[in-house]
Amino acid sequence: MKSKFLFLLIISVLFISCSKEEKKENEQINTKQNYLHQATVTEVIQVTQYTYMKVNEKGKEYWIAAPKVEIKEGTVINFNQTMEMKNFESKDLKRTFDSIFFVDNIDAKLGVGAMNKPMKPNIEKENVQVDKAEGGITIAELFANLNKYENKTVKIKGKVVKVNAGIMDKNWIHIQDGTKFNDDYDLTITSNQLATKDDVITVTGKIVLNKDFGYGYSYKVLMEDAKIETTGKKSKMISM
Repeated sequence: MKSKFLFLLIISVLFISCSKEEKKENEQINTKQNYLHQATVTEVIQVTQYTYMKVNEKGKEYWIAAPKVEIKEGTVINFNQTMEMKNFESKDLKRTFDSIFFVDNIDAKLGVGAMNKPMKPNIEKENVQVDKAEGGITIAELFANLNKYENKTVKIKGKVVKVNAGIMDKNWIHIQDGTKFNDDYDLTITSNQLATKDDVITVTGKIVLNKDFGYGYSYKVLMEDAKIETTGKKSKMISM
């Protein structure tokens, strides 16, 4: 009877000890995940050592800077802001920020939800009409026949609507030609060459599907390592 009591006592002590340890671990995890801020990235500027991000937190927009990280507009991030700098001058950008918060670390995984699903670019369809490249296809034809063009080299002509330079050692360029298939009207290309917004360019490169780079850089369709030929500065506008 005495030995049975001792056995039960030992089991009880071990149970209490394990419960306390588990509670302590949970508290540590909760502390690590207890971020002060959760915001959506609306603009990204990459420089030599830092990533500047304009974020929207519950309707309030402001700038933060963090050690260089690959991040995409539209990504939800969690962070603890560290220090506010007023009238901060960035020598890389040759720009002065009225106010910017320097952040030690950001977490782009928590609170994102469908982070691993292909993300549609947050870019509106522009009212442009660009003639199809000779020997090429339109953006609508591409999206209507994805399996046909997967891993194939194609040529497409379009207007540059957005440029993000120097991300992951490449330039990321969005083009539109005025055509669409379902809700798809914008093509993202990567290239070592650079174009500027409103350029009309002809791009030639390999089409890949469902490309996931992590950190929110995931694309349903991507043209990789495109060769760029600039054919004009302005595209023809559609009369409304």
